[in-house]
Amino acid sequence: MKLNERFICHQIDGQTVIVPTSGAGFHGLIQGNKTLAAIAECLNHDTTEEEIVDTLSARFNGNREDIKADVAEAINRLKEIGAIDE
Repeated sequence: MKLNERFICHQIDGQTVIVPTSGAGFHGLIQGNKTLAAIAECLNHDTTEEEIVDTLSARFNGNREDIKADVAEAINRLKEIGAIDE
């Protein structure tokens, strides 16, 4: 899976914003913190949910199960708006 080409990720004042382009079918902004930034960075290339969990587990202190749940929630929300290609 990877970020759909109709969505662009930006860093603005320490926050991550995922912005849809004109053909996205979703109208709005997705705002997040450094965790969303790390997930979006992983989605710049073809990856799996497990690889994203591995990356975040190496980068951030935290329980792997909590990280896995957070990644799953973020991925599901991005899928709901069509921001992820599988």
